[in-house]
Amino acid sequence: MYMKDYDVAVVGAGPVGSTFARYMAEKGFNVAILEKKKEIGVPLQCAGLLGKKIKKVNVLPDEFIINPVHGAFLHSPEDTTLTVAKDKPEAYVLDRVGYDKFLAESAADSGVDIFLNHRVEKVDSLNGNLHFKNSKTTKISADVLVGADGHSSMMSRSFNHPPESFQAAQYLVDVGEKRFQRDFVHLYVDSRISPGFLWTIPLSETTARIGLFADASYQQITSVLNELIKKRPELHGATILKKYHGVIPKQDPQKKLVNDRVILLGDAASQVKPTTGGGLIMGFTCAEIASRAVSKALESENISFLNDYPKEFDDRFRKELKVQLSVHKIFKSLNNDDLEYMFRKLKEEGAEDIISQYGDMDTQSPLIKEMLRRGILFSILPKMLYRGISALWK
Repeated sequence: MYMKDYDVAVVGAGPVGSTFARYMAEKGFNVAILEKKKEIGVPLQCAGLLGKKIKKVNVLPDEFIINPVHGAFLHSPEDTTLTVAKDKPEAYVLDRVGYDKFLAESAADSGVDIFLNHRVEKVDSLNGNLHFKNSKTTKISADVLVGADGHSSMMSRSFNHPPESFQAAQYLVDVGEKRFQRDFVHLYVDSRISPGFLWTIPLSETTARIGLFADASYQQITSVLNELIKKRPELHGATILKKYHGVIPKQDPQKKLVNDRVILLGDAASQVKPTTGGGLIMGFTCAEIASRAVSKALESENISFLNDYPKEFDDRFRKELKVQLSVHKIFKSLNNDDLEYMFRKLKEEGAEDIISQYGDMDTQSPLIKEMLRRGILFSILPKMLYRGISALWK
């Protein structure tokens, strides 16, 4: 059976794909979303911590906010702790399953047709055709095809090399007593998983999501996660309620975002922060950027205007991503002694106040610039690493 033709067909009903689809439907285009899962948002594959900019780049009803986050406890390997805080919420802990469903429902309310259990088997980027596997529908055609189908994107693999990825693991735990400050998260560094890190994100005073991402096997990262539970006083004796496993794509400056009638968005486009592995803020911003380019291409009947999208993406994000990739490489080179020395020097230099003032979950370059200006990084890092960072602004 053939499905009717659309102006735009989006592969993937994740938050970025649903948001893009809604934008296009609101502009008056006929849009379809094709999702391989039977249920949107399940299983949970995210820490669910989003920076405050979420409210600037997408709609976020209060009902999906579990906790506002005002600060963090940053722990060194030997537990030298930096405490950073903001007067206003710096981030939000979300019900990601509920939020993903809400964004898809919002797209449907705007006129988007959503088809679940439709797995793409073949992509014809030149003619705008998608072929499906194990569904009643065998084919769909659209003027523009959008790959928002995650880290292992079929759409991306049709014209990019296979992606490199981090492994991620997360537990939902209950510690049985009030131990957590709900509006503060815990972040832990460990050279065994660098440039990744571990986190404890409270949901209540007794429950939390604890997890990590790293360039390591699933067996290795779960071993480190189990060790964290045994070692940390705030987690000792925790009962594991649920276990989650995910994959985070590595940021790839060489990835093509447009090919013929196909564009990529979100994890499929490797639109993730190298320092944290997060990507929703960037993904939502790119959904808006891409909607302008796709609208222009459709209205003018000139598909070449799709190339406006990667150009604007580069203008908006490439410099920041270059900075974060450099930070990523530096952390990967440090051992636990280096990390411990860095934390102690940061504490001595009063960096807690500086991080509290200039720190931002989604844009790290202002904080790095300020630490460079004050000479703090020079006192912490080997001169070679300092010169590498400084060169970014020469």
